Amino acid sequence: MKTSTLLSLLSIILILGCNDVNTSHTAMKHTPPTVEKITKNIEKHGDVRTDDYYWLNEKENPEVIDYLERENDYYQKMTAHTKDFQKELFQEMKARIKEDDASLPYKLNGYYYITRFEKGKDYPIYTRKKDSLEAQEEILFDVNQMAKGYSYYNLRGISVSPDNTMVSFGVDTLSRRKYTIYIKNLVTGKLMQEVIPLTTGGSTWANDNKTIFYSKKDEQTLRSNQIFRHTLGQDPADDVNVFTEEDETFNTYVYKTKSKKYIVIGSTSTLSSEYQILDANTPNQKFKIFQPRERALEYSIAHYKENFYIVTNKDGATNFKLMKTPEDKTSKDNWVDEIAHRDDVLLEDIEIFKDYLVIEERTNGLNQMHIKRWDNTKQYFLPFDNETYRASAMSNPEFDSQTLRYGYASLTTPSSIIDFNMDTQEKTVLKQTEVLGGTFDKDNYESKRIWATAQDGTKVPISMVYKKGMKMDGTNPFLMYGYGSYGATIDPYFSTTRLSLLDRGFIFAIAHIRGGQYLGRSWYEDGKLLKKKNTFTDFIDASKHVIAEGYTSTEHLYAQGGSAGGLLMGAVVNLAPTLYNGVIASVPFVDVVTTMLDDTIPLTTGEYDEWGNPNDEQYYQYMKSYSPYDNVKAQNYPNIFVTTGLHDSQVQYFEPAKWVARLRELKTDENLLFLDTNMDAGHGGASGRFEALKEVAKDYAFLLDLEHISK
Repeated sequence: MKTSTLLSLLSIILILGCNDVNTSHTAMKHTPPTVEKITKNIEKHGDVRTDDYYWLNEKENPEVIDYLERENDYYQKMTAHTKDFQKELFQEMKARIKEDDASLPYKLNGYYYITRFEKGKDYPIYTRKKDSLEAQEEILFDVNQMAKGYSYYNLRGISVSPDNTMVSFGVDTLSRRKYTIYIKNLVTGKLMQEVIPLTTGGSTWANDNKTIFYSKKDEQTLRSNQIFRHTLGQDPADDVNVFTEEDETFNTYVYKTKSKKYIVIGSTSTLSSEYQILDANTPNQKFKIFQPRERALEYSIAHYKENFYIVTNKDGATNFKLMKTPEDKTSKDNWVDEIAHRDDVLLEDIEIFKDYLVIEERTNGLNQMHIKRWDNTKQYFLPFDNETYRASAMSNPEFDSQTLRYGYASLTTPSSIIDFNMDTQEKTVLKQTEVLGGTFDKDNYESKRIWATAQDGTKVPISMVYKKGMKMDGTNPFLMYGYGSYGATIDPYFSTTRLSLLDRGFIFAIAHIRGGQYLGRSWYEDGKLLKKKNTFTDFIDASKHVIAEGYTSTEHLYAQGGSAGGLLMGAVVNLAPTLYNGVIASVPFVDVVTTMLDDTIPLTTGEYDEWGNPNDEQYYQYMKSYSPYDNVKAQNYPNIFVTTGLHDSQVQYFEPAKWVARLRELKTDENLLFLDTNMDAGHGGASGRFEALKEVAKDYAFLLDLEHISK
C-alpha cells in the first residue's frame, strides 16, 4: 500500500535483487520452517477462497510470534556464511558517508535552521542560529539523547511558533506511525505539560503563538480523520474538534500557506480533494470551504497577494493546469486559467515567490523547471543536459526572495543542493553529497535511457547505470527496480550504497512502468483499477527487453520492489517465474483481496480508488486474478527474499508471512525462500541512520553470494 513520504520509500529501494538455483554450500543443511494450516473459507459474491494461513494475523498469538522467529532463525542459519561479508559491506557503505555532516542552513522568520550529524551517532541534531550563521548555536533537539533506551525512535513534524519561542513536534517509538505531539518552550528549554497522542506528528501554529492545529488518527484504521485545535496551557482532553472527515476514503491534514495568512485544512482521496481556509489571525473562528469536493475534481491551492492559485484537473485537464481566483471568491465558478492544460506536459507543482512563479513540469518523463516573473517581463527554463536525472524545488520558506533553492541528482552524479538567482540566472552549488573513500569518480560510470516495447505496443522507458567499459554479452548481473502505483514517479537518483553493486559488475535499472506518472497522468490512469495488470506486464516486458539487448540473461537477472512494488514482485513471479534468477520483495502488499475487503485494516478504505472496491464484483474478480497470494500455485519460483516489520502499519506483517507460508507449501523447486521480520520496526525499517545500512548489507550479501561474489 501507499507510503507517506517518498523519501522513506527510497531508503528501501536503493537495494538489491537476489538469488540463484546454484545455491550456496550451506543451503540444504537446514530444514525450512513449517506452520500449521487452519482452514478458513472466505466467501464474497458467491465465490469461496480458502485461506489456510489467515490465522497468522493474530499478532498477540504466541504461535504467530514463534513462527516469525523460526523464519528469522532459518534465514540467519542459511546465511551464516555471509555474516563476515555483511559486516564488510556495512563498513564499506558507511565509509562512503560523511558522518559529521550537516544540512544546508535555511532561513525562516529570522533564524537559520540546520540539521547536523555527529560522528558515531545514528540520529540527527536539530539546531538554529539567530540572524547570522556566526551566531551561537541553539540546540532544539538532540535525537541521540532522546532515543536512548528505544529500539526505534522517530521525531518529525518540527513546527516553530511565529514568535520563535515555542516548538511542537511528534515522536513515534514503535514504528506504527502513531505520533505523540509534545510542545517545548524554547526560552526555558522545558517541555510543556501537554501530551497529545495518536496524531500524524505534524502541527500548525496560528499567528497568536498560543494555538496549534493538528490531525488525529483513528485508533484502528490509522486514517487521519480529525482536525483539533489546542490552546497552550489547556488539557488536550479539552481540545476542540474543528473538523471530522466522515468519508472513509479521505484523509485530512492541516497546514499554513507560505504567505502566513491562512490556516488550511485539506481533505484528499485518490480522485478528489477539498480545502477549507481560515484567517491565521483568528484561530477561533470557523473554517470556510474553498470549493466543495466533487468526484474526480482534484485541486491544490497556494496564496499570493489577493489571489489563490490552483493546480487542478478541472474541465478534463488530465495533466493539470494552473488557475487563479480572488481570495474572497473561491468557488470553481470564479477560477480562470493562468496556464492552460497541455496534452504533452504534466504540471506537477508550483512555488510562489514575491516576484516569481516557479512551475515544476514533466515532459517526456523529464523534470522541467519553468521560471516566470509575475509581471511577465521574463520567463525561461532551467537547463538540464541528460535523460537520467531528477530535479525539484527544495525548502523555500522565504516569500520575499530572488533565490530558488533546488535539488539535482542523476544516476552518476551525487545529489546537489543549488541556489539559483532568478534575476541574474546565476547558480551556486552550495553542497554536493560527498562520497568518501577516495575511489569514486563519476566519470567511471555511464547512464542511459532506453525504451522497451510492451505487449500492447506501448513504449516503456528504462533508466540504467553501470561502470564504463562493460561488455554487453548477456553475462552481467542486472537489478531491475520497479514500483508503479499511486502515480508515484521514481526518478533516476544517485545512491552511495548502490556503488557496492556497480563496482562489482552490476547494472542497475529503474523500469518506469505504468501506474506511476513518469509519462504524464495518463501513464498513471493506464496502470490502476481495471488496468492494473499493465504495471506487471510492463515490468516483465522491460525485463525481457534488457535480456534481448544483451545486457543480461535470466541466469543473472534480478528484480526488486517494496510495498506496492512488493505487490509488483509477487505478481511477476506468478506470471513469469522463470524470467528472474532472484527477487527481493520488501514489505510487500501481496494479499490484495483479503486486505481490501477488510475496512478495519489501516489505509484500506482510502485505497479503493487505486485498486478498486472488492465489494463490487467486477473489481473483486479483477483483483483476485492478479493478487499474488491468491495466485500462488504448484510451479517453480525464482529465489525470493522477503522482508517485513512486525509493527508495519501500511502493509501488515501477516501479508508477507502468509505469502511465504503458501509459497513454501506449493512451490516445486529447491530455490531459496527467506522471510526476515524486523521484530522492532515497521514499514520503513530501522530508524537509526546507520542501522538501515545493515539491512542493505543483508540484501547485498545475499545477492552477491548467489552471484558467487564474496569480496
